[in-house]
Amino acid sequence: MAQRFPALNPTFPVLLHGGDYNPDQWQKFPEVLSEDLRLMTLAGANALSVGIFAWAALEPEEGRFTFDWLDRTMDSLERNGQKVILATPSGAKPNWMAAKYPEIRRVNDQGRRDLQQSRHNHCYTSPVYREKVTIMNSKLAERYAKHPALIMWHVSNEYGGDCHCPLCLAAFREFLKAKYKTVDALNDAYWARFWSHTFTAWEQIEALDSSVHGLKLDWMRFITRQTTDFLDHEARPLRKFTPNIPITINMMGTYYFLNYPAMANHIDIVSWDSYPSWHEWDHDTNVAMSTAFTHDLNRGIKQKPFLLMESTPSAVNWAGVSVPKRPNLHRTASLQAIAHGSDGVLYFQWRKSRGSSEKFHGAVVDHVGHENTRVFREVAKLGGDLSKLSNGPANGVMGMDTPAEVALLFDWEVRWAIDFAQGPRNQDKNYEPTVQQHYRPFWNRGIPVDVLDSTRDISRYKLVIAPMLYMLRPGVADRLKAFVAAGGTLVSTYLTGIVDENDLVHLGGLPGEGLMDLFGIWAEEIDVLPQWMKQSVEAVADNPLDLAGSFAARHYAEVLHLRGATPIATYTKEYYAGTPAVTVHKHGKGRAIYIASRNDDAFTDALIASLIQQHAIRPTLSAPLPPGVSATYRTDAQHDYVFVMNLTTDEKSVPLDAHPYQDALTLAPVSGPLNLASYETRVLIRPSRK
Repeated sequence: MAQRFPALNPTFPVLLHGGDYNPDQWQKFPEVLSEDLRLMTLAGANALSVGIFAWAALEPEEGRFTFDWLDRTMDSLERNGQKVILATPSGAKPNWMAAKYPEIRRVNDQGRRDLQQSRHNHCYTSPVYREKVTIMNSKLAERYAKHPALIMWHVSNEYGGDCHCPLCLAAFREFLKAKYKTVDALNDAYWARFWSHTFTAWEQIEALDSSVHGLKLDWMRFITRQTTDFLDHEARPLRKFTPNIPITINMMGTYYFLNYPAMANHIDIVSWDSYPSWHEWDHDTNVAMSTAFTHDLNRGIKQKPFLLMESTPSAVNWAGVSVPKRPNLHRTASLQAIAHGSDGVLYFQWRKSRGSSEKFHGAVVDHVGHENTRVFREVAKLGGDLSKLSNGPANGVMGMDTPAEVALLFDWEVRWAIDFAQGPRNQDKNYEPTVQQHYRPFWNRGIPVDVLDSTRDISRYKLVIAPMLYMLRPGVADRLKAFVAAGGTLVSTYLTGIVDENDLVHLGGLPGEGLMDLFGIWAEEIDVLPQWMKQSVEAVADNPLDLAGSFAARHYAEVLHLRGATPIATYTKEYYAGTPAVTVHKHGKGRAIYIASRNDDAFTDALIASLIQQHAIRPTLSAPLPPGVSATYRTDAQHDYVFVMNLTTDEKSVPLDAHPYQDALTLAPVSGPLNLASYETRVLIRPSRK
């Protein structure tokens, strides 16, 4: 049932628009600070993230705190109509602290302590750094607890990285003791007798042995655990002094080294920093699809609206070629985030830095310092649009649900386990691209998808797709079986159900943990095809999925035996020609589909098209979308806000169905077709399709 979620902060119920603001860098330029306030009003900015890297400005020497500039900033923003997302400054420790307390600097995996440089270079375990963070965060929270500008806490910045200092290694061993209780149990879980890696004491355990895959997995889990523990440490004084102010951390999409879903219960709002590589190739539809996937993933972490915490209104500065966004793209990229569940659009950065590493990174205000730039005009236009979408008919788009009848599983721990495995294939493993390959057909058709961790509840969906579910984490197999038995359709692929959570291979036949019975097959072996070799699969006549034709396959081809399943397609080459390549098996009230080979996009599109039709899964618009056009919607019980986006440089014409539509910005009636210019987005309102 569609619902409406509360605002990110119920005391400020509007879509947020603004970004990272660094007044600490401009204290010697009062005229710049004054001009910023005027420009914020012109840009429609209503929320600024302040203090993210300001520790040296807040505590220039140990124990001497200088909050006067932050007091003035908070007061002036409030008077000017802006709210503040106040940051804790732990993402960049000051030089005086690194010099006096060298133990807070990280140690790399070669045992060398880092110099004081760059940022994100502190040890999460260090008692000294934790004490300093507690002091700073307590002072910030107590001082600004009642300030009317404060609407959210931005804890640190883009958590990431690991440390191999003695403190962290000791904490890692304690983590393992708590998990396994005895060294003997750990040896069993790691199959440590292989190559005589048996441990006889906890002190022997390091984090660097790449041949012990269970150990590598636990080190990655520990990084997430220790980062989360540091987050909790940072948040404790914030929750004490400001219990009603929500807390977020800015995540980084599918960042490899932190399992974000495992951190979900420790924050109030999911936010993330989105920097797609627009214009790197001759078309942007792949970039748009991948970005939509990552928006859906972040929405799926808590299954409610998130916040686009960082984006650039123009260009980044760190790409090989940092291409500015072409006209209209900024608006469309920003509205894409809103369409997929964000309740705001924020930027890095408000004003370009004058010096150092990000002086050429895009910003709302360029070095010229005034509003007469293309980028500023586009930001201001978007600000006006977001204001209208906040206060429009049907109570605006903010807080609206993003409906999905389809779930797609993307799991950090599964990705780690696949990457750590030595064989059966050590190149082109492509876990994330494979998940996105199964996302694309839905995106092309304007069908919403929830991207979820494999441990989440999937019972409410019609269709669940679980590509390359190599590792079965505890409870996952049981949830999959229950989902299908209750009437759902499950699709999985090669490399499913190979190992348990410790990366031990399941004995007795694959896929393990009862999935042979669920899929009705036994996967005897895996043929991994060299780069030059292609396999092909051919649909069986009159198959229950209505699949037809032949399709190319590469990289992976599992040799299957039927154990009750019905073949959908068979291989045409090699020693296993004629054996099943795609199967379907009835289980309870539902069915389980197994794809044994890595097939081309044409196969994936055809299969998913058939499943969409058979399950009556409704797209956002009933008519097919032109290539490069995306459509999605947000809804409550009464209305839909429909976003139709042209992600190409060509004009596109998009048919509309028979629902009564009106333009969400002008409130004028709209009938089809929609004629969209290059990178143009239209936002429409229609009665909810219950």
